[in-house]
Amino acid sequence: MLKHFNSKIIISGTDEAGRGCLAGPVTAAAVILPKNFRNKILNDSKVLSLKKRNLLRSYIEDNAVAYGIAHIYMEEIDKINILNASILAMHRALDNMNHPADQIIVDGNRFKNYKQIPHECIIKGDGKFLSIAAASILAKTGRDEYMQQIHEEYPMYNWQKNKGYPTKEHRAAIEKYGITKYHRKSFKLLPDQLKIEF
Repeated sequence: MLKHFNSKIIISGTDEAGRGCLAGPVTAAAVILPKNFRNKILNDSKVLSLKKRNLLRSYIEDNAVAYGIAHIYMEEIDKINILNASILAMHRALDNMNHPADQIIVDGNRFKNYKQIPHECIIKGDGKFLSIAAASILAKTGRDEYMQQIHEEYPMYNWQKNKGYPTKEHRAAIEKYGITKYHRKSFKLLPDQLKIEF
């Protein structure tokens, strides 16, 4: 069962979604949960069904002390690289909260100082601590919603299903139709890179 990191101080968990995608933004969320928060199904978003993620999204938004979500779009990813974009997304998600935290816990192993607030990086933190798991849910569902919207514009890439990840289907569509304004041009979009024209 997931637990609180420290019930004596105000903790914000943060996580991102979409780091390994070929198209769309990288999206991050930051969440402060109440000290008495409990939920039996809350876990890393990657191990939950779509139905459970959507139920949890509403539950978290209704019960969190504060939360923030932020997208970093393709042009900025291409300028500053995906690692910096992921960290920037987490910083902007923290900016979007209306409540300060005493400490930040981050899923993964890389982060940059944010407003002199202490932080700790936790490998697989989304499977260990409630606030990081909650952030993973909001980041994943927020990004999926965006990918569903842009799917309507370019249905041939089937982003409603693959969410921009490098599936065989997505790469075959890139090979056939070329790239869109939503693709990350700094990424290796096809294995040989020979058939894409910018």
